[in-house]
Amino acid sequence: MKAIKKKVKYPAYLKQIEALSKIANLITSGLYLDELLRLVVSVTAEVMSSKTCSLLLLDPDKKELMVKATQSISEEYNKKPNIQLGEGIVGRVAQENKVICVLDVRKDSRYISRDIAERAGLCSLACVPMAVKGRVIGALNCYTSKKHKFTKPELDVLSALANQAAVAIENAELDLRARSAEEALTTRKLIERAKEILSQEASILPSEAYRLIQKQSMDTRKTMREIAEAIILAREIKAKGPK
Repeated sequence: MKAIKKKVKYPAYLKQIEALSKIANLITSGLYLDELLRLVVSVTAEVMSSKTCSLLLLDPDKKELMVKATQSISEEYNKKPNIQLGEGIVGRVAQENKVICVLDVRKDSRYISRDIAERAGLCSLACVPMAVKGRVIGALNCYTSKKHKFTKPELDVLSALANQAAVAIENAELDLRARSAEEALTTRKLIERAKEILSQEASILPSEAYRLIQKQSMDTRKTMREIAEAIILAREIKAKGPK
């Protein structure tokens, strides 16, 4: 007879430690933001045994929160409208930088999308702020399908996950801005070089050469960087041609 293998059930605290470790590793992962957000939601849903988790980021200029990642299969929930800072449960969490739990969102007047929650089968909610050095950048939602009173240990784990995720997101955004600034500098240098080549070859002013590059970009629906690269490549080919 074949030995029956028993499925090993790990203690809850080991799952929590593993989840925190996974999120901590994201801080220096170099992942793009969208991929990072999906992983945060996935890990949170798993460790919290949650029906639906969602991550919202705050737009400080518009003062509103937008759902950026969720593993919910409800398209209606996934397309929820943005939430103004201070409005609803999530808006208050982000504004006041404090945790809010709701036993049944379908019956709580503070919850904005009660009809969507009803259709999506959502019941209890734990919403925690995501903050970096006291500055809130978003919120992490954890829902259950039945009434559930979140315990302090559960909220401690959820808050720890949110704080780790906030640092990872901040790093990813800083990295993105750094890459964008570097690309912008490279683009300016290429356009300046192309402008210089056109100015010399066509005996025109640099300002006129710039307008020609701009016009070619609009006419061909290519970026000015692509036009500049083509001009520079043509000069290099010409320079390497028969003497």
